[in-house]
Amino acid sequence: MKRRLLWLVLLGFVAVNGVAFLHAWRFTHFTDEPGIHTDNPEQLSALDKAWVLLTGIKNPKPRNLGAPAFAFRTVSIPSPNGKLEAWFSPVEKARGRVALFHGYTSNKAKLLTEASTFRQLGYSVLLVDFAGNGGSEGFQTTVGFRESADVKTVYTFLQRQDSAAPIILYGASMGAVAILRAESELGVRPAANIIECPYGSMLQTAQNRFSSMHVPAFPMANLLVFWGGVQNGFWAFDLDATEFAKQVTAPTLLMWGQADPRVTRAETDAIYAALAGPKQRHDFPGAGHEPYWRKYPQQWEATISGFLSQF
Repeated sequence: MKRRLLWLVLLGFVAVNGVAFLHAWRFTHFTDEPGIHTDNPEQLSALDKAWVLLTGIKNPKPRNLGAPAFAFRTVSIPSPNGKLEAWFSPVEKARGRVALFHGYTSNKAKLLTEASTFRQLGYSVLLVDFAGNGGSEGFQTTVGFRESADVKTVYTFLQRQDSAAPIILYGASMGAVAILRAESELGVRPAANIIECPYGSMLQTAQNRFSSMHVPAFPMANLLVFWGGVQNGFWAFDLDATEFAKQVTAPTLLMWGQADPRVTRAETDAIYAALAGPKQRHDFPGAGHEPYWRKYPQQWEATISGFLSQF
């Protein structure tokens, strides 16, 4: 009887870890197959949630649909993670340059409205596909860890183009966390940061996703983070934006949507409190994990304009 119970426990342990391993792989590796990404957890039906829990998400490589309406040229930037594809659009007598970094399962084409706004404010823009996304090489994503090396690569590229012009880093969600890590651990020193909805830690964002599906987070969230780190060669429990923020001294504007189901107020409060340099914050009532210009176009632009006016 004891031996049978032991075997059942062992089989359960293997099964749970096998499911977590599969989820971690699908979460951090894109496929080259056509199709659409699995809907956000809060959009799934009960049956769909059960199927995703068993099989993992569909994760085709994000593709750029559309191109800038403004003048631009495509540039290739070698990164430790592979060649990055970016769109560069200079403006005359620019006040500086803004490098734009997208979120998880996204691409640079999703940042065209943001880029247009920065151009109107007098900044040249560089829209970047992280490695594994859009037109950049690879099929891997680490939700901010390896992407921070891409941020450093882009920052160095812009420095070499013109060492005197201020460099502003803009990032949403994963892009925001990659920016914070690039400054905390990789020595990047921009003139300022504009970050939207950065998550607190890799473990917390995994827990939030399970909560969105109304499924207990423990132990699956912990196993997902563990296996995701093992598969991608880093300790994913250390992917923590709150800790990164403690080393960020550049002036930083942090924006957050008060109805965000994936990034909590507690996470946002902790990151903002930890930021070591001059900082500003703006919350958008009723906004979720989404571009804030969709619901608050004038307020969003005015917030950014007001922040940048000091540089």
